[in-house]
Amino acid sequence: MRDPSGTANDHRAGEDRRSTKGARVAQNKAAAILAALGGKDNVVEIEPCITRLRCEVGDDSQVDEAALKSAGAHGVLRQGSVVQVVVGPEADTLAGDIEDLL
Repeated sequence: MRDPSGTANDHRAGEDRRSTKGARVAQNKAAAILAALGGKDNVVEIEPCITRLRCEVGDDSQVDEAALKSAGAHGVLRQGSVVQVVVGPEADTLAGDIEDLL
């Protein structure tokens, strides 16, 4: 049933659009980070901690730090095949989104 004022339905529709847009933005960010890590074939393992994505990659020469920062990384720490991507408190969500892409 339509709300005669239209405000409640308009409000819910606005929330739906924002949540859909937010999910798309998060998915795009996850895809950008995955690409910057060298793609799904290069990621051996990924796990989140509080503010970082801890990644093991097959070939560390395929990791593009500039692209990671362009995708929203606050910092990148590398030691051999281990790459830590500092993304802030969204690390857990991003890790899940990246795992969905793998």
